[in-house]
Amino acid sequence: MNLHRSRASFAVVGHPNKGKSSIVSTLARDDSIVISQQSGTTTHSDSYKIDTGHAGFELIDTPGFQRPKKALYWLNQNANSADQRVAAVEKFVNDSDCQTKFPDEVKLLTPIVEGAAILYVVDGSRPYGVEYEAEMEILRWTGRPSMALINPIENDRHIDSWKNALGQFFKIVRVFNPMQAGFSKQLALLEAFSHLEPNWKVTLEQVVTDLKDYQRAIVVQGSSLLSDLLIDLCSYQTHQKVLTESQAKALQPVLTKQYNHWMRSREQGAFKELCKLFSHQQCHLESEAFDLPPDLFDSEQWYAWGLNKKQLATVSAMTGAAAGAAIDVVVAGHSFMLGAIGGGVVGFTSAWLGADKLTTTKLVGLPLGGYQACQGPINNKNFPYVVIGRFLFLFEQLKSKNHADRTSIIMSENGLKERLEGLQKNETKALHLACKNLSTQKANENLQEVLLVLFDD
Repeated sequence: MNLHRSRASFAVVGHPNKGKSSIVSTLARDDSIVISQQSGTTTHSDSYKIDTGHAGFELIDTPGFQRPKKALYWLNQNANSADQRVAAVEKFVNDSDCQTKFPDEVKLLTPIVEGAAILYVVDGSRPYGVEYEAEMEILRWTGRPSMALINPIENDRHIDSWKNALGQFFKIVRVFNPMQAGFSKQLALLEAFSHLEPNWKVTLEQVVTDLKDYQRAIVVQGSSLLSDLLIDLCSYQTHQKVLTESQAKALQPVLTKQYNHWMRSREQGAFKELCKLFSHQQCHLESEAFDLPPDLFDSEQWYAWGLNKKQLATVSAMTGAAAGAAIDVVVAGHSFMLGAIGGGVVGFTSAWLGADKLTTTKLVGLPLGGYQACQGPINNKNFPYVVIGRFLFLFEQLKSKNHADRTSIIMSENGLKERLEGLQKNETKALHLACKNLSTQKANENLQEVLLVLFDD
């Protein structure tokens, strides 16, 4: 199949400031497209070619109509009957005088004359008015396949009146909020056009299949990212050889800083890779655009992102681990530093059943002289669940976040506990065994397969 010859093309048109760029951003899965509340942000036609693997389509973000009544008057002067209207529109686009007097109308009509279908966008929160009829009539004159999208930007008060009017000009009318429309609703638009334009039927059906396959691939790739992240965070340690014990103790703050920096950087790197999977290229995890989980070492938050005491007791029972006594004091807010050996404990918080120190800290005398100071790994049995909870939270947020939505991701309950309760008993046991191995730095050959069930809807 020749991808370029068979590519479906859609011109997104309408009155200024009705959400055209937002719709293009969502359908193109591209959060780099400029979206502004200021009228006239799009001053020329921008083309976005989307390749889905075995097929593709094109979206053209056009400037809004500026002088539709005068443009329609010109067209009426150049067409005496319906059979002359398509030719009149072509003449309008190519006329040098029209290009000077009606630059916006010429720019938005050009891709339509060249073969693009029409996605006409209106604001369903604003009343319908007869002033829109001139531009809708011009679009009808083109004879191209067309669909009207009602975008309820602020509310849905006027949707019904818009439906009544749009149905007289366009073959399909849909309500479509680019900030909230789910994946299935986005695919429905492409599927609808496959019926309007028979020449694109095979291409658009393949586009839909490709996009569904990619959504499934994201789940597999996401579980792979999480698997690698867990292994790295749960096994990482840093160490330094020195000559004397005093040098080792003096090195404690440096090792702690290096350890904490690496752990945070590794998790942030995984989060950024996850954003790329969903094509959210503008998500800067270190900026105010994301309100991410609390600090990775803040154990006060570990019950929120990991397991509670009841679930952790279940872990011991299911994995055959000996249930230790409930210890209610562990280090919080920081990793257990070498300096803490001398009593430099920063703070305290409630712990879970059988908790260990937050990290393993060692000061080892070497056989041939000298010492080695070691920091890490974290051996708290709740830690793997914390990493899983944070990663899954971001995964779900990105999965439901449209590319036109530029608002912050707000933290809330991560739902890990409920998700675990929805697993089959054998799946739960496999996960608990995997996390037990992670917390004791043992091998997990099928870790990704075990994690995959957490990503299922």
